[in-house]
Amino acid sequence: MNQTYTAVVKQDGPWWIGWVEEVPGVNCQERTRDELVESLRVTLVEALEMNRDEARHAAGGGYEELNIAV
Repeated sequence: MNQTYTAVVKQDGPWWIGWVEEVPGVNCQERTRDELVESLRVTLVEALEMNRDEARHAAGGGYEELNIAV
């Protein structure tokens, strides 16, 4: 499944800063806009993987995974 997220980015002095709207805590700062976008992408992937691992661990055994569309 290919999902899309919304990044809010802006230049602040010599730095580019950005956040992913849908996932709290995914924010980055880089020297260029391209570096920022890539850093946000990598950080988002890591955050989603961590959240999935935590959810599966909290569920213990015998759980079912469902896709939910919004």
